[in-house]
Amino acid sequence: MNKRTLLVALAALAAAGYYFYGSGGGSSDKPAPGTPAVVFDTGGKFDKSFNEGIYNGAEKFKTETSQAYGEFEITNEAQREQALRNFADKGYSPIIAAGFAQAAALGKVAAEYPNIKFAIIDDSSITLPNVQSIVFKEEEGSYLVGLLAAMASKTGKVGFVGGMDIPLIRKFACGYVQGVKATNPAATVFQNMTGDTGAAWNDPVKGGELTKAQIAQGADVIYHAAGGTGVGVLQAAADNGALGIGVDSNQNGLHPGKVLTSMLKRVDVAVYNVMKSAKDGSFKAGTTSLGLAQDGVGYAMDDNNKALVSPPMIAAADAAKAAIVAGTLQVHDYMTDEKCPVQ
Repeated sequence: MNKRTLLVALAALAAAGYYFYGSGGGSSDKPAPGTPAVVFDTGGKFDKSFNEGIYNGAEKFKTETSQAYGEFEITNEAQREQALRNFADKGYSPIIAAGFAQAAALGKVAAEYPNIKFAIIDDSSITLPNVQSIVFKEEEGSYLVGLLAAMASKTGKVGFVGGMDIPLIRKFACGYVQGVKATNPAATVFQNMTGDTGAAWNDPVKGGELTKAQIAQGADVIYHAAGGTGVGVLQAAADNGALGIGVDSNQNGLHPGKVLTSMLKRVDVAVYNVMKSAKDGSFKAGTTSLGLAQDGVGYAMDDNNKALVSPPMIAAADAAKAAIVAGTLQVHDYMTDEKCPVQ
């Protein structure tokens, strides 16, 4: 085999998901026992949102323990199972799958490797003794940012831009609408989804177009739950005189003074905890649900948005949080019946 043929063959293997690398550099060698790995979802690990939160959690673990981890960024659906299987073949454990879309692949691979620990974010359908599932009460955090949006709005019209049109993202939207309407029953909430395929997570141009259309209808605060597409949402809001609301990671700094807040979904904490528990021997299979009571969701405050969120707004959000944690305020979870009590 000549050099050119060899390079082509290696490129084909890489494209198919057969080349993996650790956080410390490229390597196809077997890792040290107990080395974790992460399979990021579409959109890339630097999407400023969901994947990047997962990356941050893995990096924190690496910094604290000096232990590298394997990582792979998928670019197509077929790579999900390939990536998980290749990490398992090499002996990585725990192997963390980012996102519900990896559930079928993870369930299949985890059943074939009972001695490997697995974890998945945003799915609770797998009931295997070596799989931990982490889900979040996104509706609770979304309620709080909806409350803040209603208080910040001068027009009484706010917006929501989702990524892929699936129940999970409608869960964000429903929690947001509940928070808006509880604060201002007369408010109007515009809602748009970016698409119905995985490409909807990484289309900032369309995200910007949907945002500008909502602004043209009078929306002056717009919340996104759209992964990499949300970068376009926040940019369009900032450029057209509206306030954006970020999601998953703290996105306040993307446009200082123009992002009202970010709905924090602590996937970073979830990933860190999975890696740490596997290392110290406390890893447990089953489902963990993280909401306001567990600081799994919340809203972001920092120097970038402190001038936008007044003390009365903070007081109202904190009072709502306390009521939700206490159980005196119930936020409907769209995924229980795929219905939202308010629109």
